[in-house]
Amino acid sequence: MAEGASGGTEYADIWMRPERPARGPRPAYSRAQITAAAVRVADAEGLEAASMRRIAAEIGTGAMSLYRYVPSREDLIELMVDHATAELDLPGRPSGDWRADLTLVAERSRELRLRHPWLCGLRRPRGSFGPAQLRMMEFGLGALDVGIPIDDILVLFGLLMGYVDNAAQEELAWREEKRRSGLGREDVMGRSGAYVRELLAGGEHPMFARVVKEARQPHMDAEGRFRYGLERVLDCIEAGLPAVPDDQRSSRR
Repeated sequence: MAEGASGGTEYADIWMRPERPARGPRPAYSRAQITAAAVRVADAEGLEAASMRRIAAEIGTGAMSLYRYVPSREDLIELMVDHATAELDLPGRPSGDWRADLTLVAERSRELRLRHPWLCGLRRPRGSFGPAQLRMMEFGLGALDVGIPIDDILVLFGLLMGYVDNAAQEELAWREEKRRSGLGREDVMGRSGAYVRELLAGGEHPMFARVVKEARQPHMDAEGRFRYGLERVLDCIEAGLPAVPDDQRSSRR
């Protein structure tokens, strides 16, 4: 490997590595086959189950042989993320209606995370972007390219995707609770009735009392909660964008 500017070994990004060696026998497997097997395992059993040894067994080869195709598990995860992201059905370019475009990104990103729950648990810095991730980024960031600095675009798009991640994680947690205990959201809230009444009677938690007495969101279904929160996030994003005449704003909603 080449030496980096800091004097260490320069990292060879998986997207820059040729899939087939210039010489030697034709590979028995493709990266796509390996990645698809890893995604199937992660979908069924979680990301930790998708080890190099397990994936090698899934495709019928030895663990050491797998490293000829994918140099590390970090590289495998990069491939898995991009493989899943490729499912996002987004237009080739933004429509010019940023709110509609970001709504589309948010809705389809939520659906993607619900199909592949391991995506929500992925908390690691990544400086690498595969082709599908780049397509999503170009569409999402491009939707906000309305005359504001690129740093503002990054912050606002990050706000949106952070909301999607958190909402999907919460929805998946409630699904898991239902699977584990048989109790849904309303059931769990109902079990705490006596304690909640005690807290309300004490009068020391006025905001909690408002949540109990006034909040509609906890009683919405998952779809309704997501859409309610998404509209509030989009309103916050709008506050960071250049002013739009009232007639144009109303036509975009």
